[in-house]
Amino acid sequence: MNWKPLILPVMLAAGLGAIYFLPSAGAVADAAIKMELPQEDGGWIFRKNLPSKEELQALAKDTEFSKATCFRARPGEFTKEGYRNADLLDLSIVLSGYDLNNSIHRPERCMPAQGHDILSGSDVRIQLSNGRELTARRLLSTRKIPASESGETRDLRCVTYYFFVGHDRVTHSHLQRTFIDMKDRILKGQDQRWAYASLSMCFGRMPWYEDAEITEEEADRKVQRFLKEFAEKQINWQQVQS
Repeated sequence: MNWKPLILPVMLAAGLGAIYFLPSAGAVADAAIKMELPQEDGGWIFRKNLPSKEELQALAKDTEFSKATCFRARPGEFTKEGYRNADLLDLSIVLSGYDLNNSIHRPERCMPAQGHDILSGSDVRIQLSNGRELTARRLLSTRKIPASESGETRDLRCVTYYFFVGHDRVTHSHLQRTFIDMKDRILKGQDQRWAYASLSMCFGRMPWYEDAEITEEEADRKVQRFLKEFAEKQINWQQVQS
């Protein structure tokens, strides 16, 4: 008897039947990240910001945001008026809503709308003091910023680091995040609310600095140090798989 014509229907029936053995979907697990930002930490002052109009229009209505511009005084540097020069760092956490397919994406998709022209990307491993290691995605970009009250702009280079935080995973890869979602939905019947955290600092000669110029190496060092302290305090590492 020739069994070959029966192989495809049998495999199809087995595949469809396996659906009944999968756990029911629908449970949503919260991300292992604190959304509430401090007012001050490590010499940095946090000035909280609202999400942009573009972010609100592009993402689901129940998406949550924690955003801040962070300032820290540069030792020994003052303006002619006697005010202290300060480092400036942009911090953003975006937490997906229950419409997981329309609540979170790679920052590369939204950064151009914020004035960034991305030049390159790489992965950077950062060792935390709690013994964990975090890999972040590093982007190098140019960004137009206001240079005067008359509307003039200046192109500055920026470094941006970002990573994703799920219920029990931390990853820098959007593709890996997608695979984790697929596996958990199939094997656990569980959806995760993911958050992505991004930190950005521009370098070069800033319009608001009179004599100071920030090098790329200095910006990298300060963002990585901020990221390390931020990740240690804002992520619930007891919930994250080692």
